[in-house]
Amino acid sequence: MGKIIFPMMALLVLALVPEAQSWSKEGHMLTCKIAQELLEEDAAEAVKNLLPRYVEGDLSKLCTWPDQIRLWHKYRWSSPLHFIDTPDGDCNFNYARDCHDQHGNEDVCVAGAVRNFTEQLMHYREGSSDRRYNLTESLLFLSHFMGDIHQPMHCGWTSDAGGNTINLRWFRRKSNLHHVWDRDIILQAMSKYYEKDLDVFLKDLQKNFTIGMWSNEIPSWVDCEDLSSCTDEYAAESIGLACEWGYKNVTNGETLADEYFDSRLPVVMKRIAQGGVRLAMILNRVFGGEEEEEIPWPT
Repeated sequence: MGKIIFPMMALLVLALVPEAQSWSKEGHMLTCKIAQELLEEDAAEAVKNLLPRYVEGDLSKLCTWPDQIRLWHKYRWSSPLHFIDTPDGDCNFNYARDCHDQHGNEDVCVAGAVRNFTEQLMHYREGSSDRRYNLTESLLFLSHFMGDIHQPMHCGWTSDAGGNTINLRWFRRKSNLHHVWDRDIILQAMSKYYEKDLDVFLKDLQKNFTIGMWSNEIPSWVDCEDLSSCTDEYAAESIGLACEWGYKNVTNGETLADEYFDSRLPVVMKRIAQGGVRLAMILNRVFGGEEEEEIPWPT
């Protein structure tokens, strides 16, 4: 299958633009914060070198950049890279079948984007003489899309655009199923359990995968012999979760409240953590030049 090469653009200064559908700002920041704290020395240095100076080495400050520019004329090509449309009711992912845009162009989906920008970042070690790609943008796109591919509804069904057309109420407020998973569950958790403090939320996630309920699962999270094919696994996980936890027993026009929130929050938290741990694994291998056997857990 042919590989699409996305155009190289200069990193633009952030501006106020309409918020796009994706993990909330908080969700993407958590994914990137988790990843950055797990980077080995070589990868941490590479990330710092690629980031613009004004973010002072903090990857999380630019993790929502791909959402902010996706509707700009120069970056409209990136809009279909944030998701995958899968066949209604199939609950599985097939790259050859599903990774294309509405015009049938191959490799245009979030799984293809993760593959592509991972490959672009492998050129970092070739030094500044290689000008084929803007590696700052490659880093930001990869970091963002690793969040998107772990959001179950970003791999949802075609007919409802990943839940975007399933209109409902989230407690008393109008929403849709996709937005519930992108933002509503996260913001409800922030308010209910973490005093709206992102750092407290982050520490809880880190505790869960270092010494808590997910700690024994980490080897399976980072088990990846071939970086180009592991994205298929991540997408397959997401559509499976979308079927089991996203769509299940949800109908257009209903009200989702405590029962849905309490049962789905653990899924959202785990996917954010998996996205961060796996992003660190990819960056460590791409920038370190060798596969890492262990991840340096934060202390």
